[in-house]
Amino acid sequence: MIDWSAFLVVALVSLCSAAALVSLYSLGLRLLTVDDRTTGRTVAGWACFVLCAVGVLFGIYLIVPALHS
Repeated sequence: MIDWSAFLVVALVSLCSAAALVSLYSLGLRLLTVDDRTTGRTVAGWACFVLCAVGVLFGIYLIVPALHS
C-alpha cells in the first residue's frame, strides 16, 4: 500500500528545495553580473554559490546510501 502522506511530503520538500537552489544560483549570478559591483555584492554572490553547492552535496549525500551507512 502506498503511503500518500509520505509521498506528498517528499514531493513538497523536493519542490521547495529545487526552487531554493535555483533561486540561490540566480541571485548569485545577478549579484556578480551587475555593472556597479562592490565588494559586498561580490561576497554575497559567492556566498550564494557556496550555499547552492552545499545544498546539492547534501542532496547527493541523502540519495547515495553508501555515504551514510
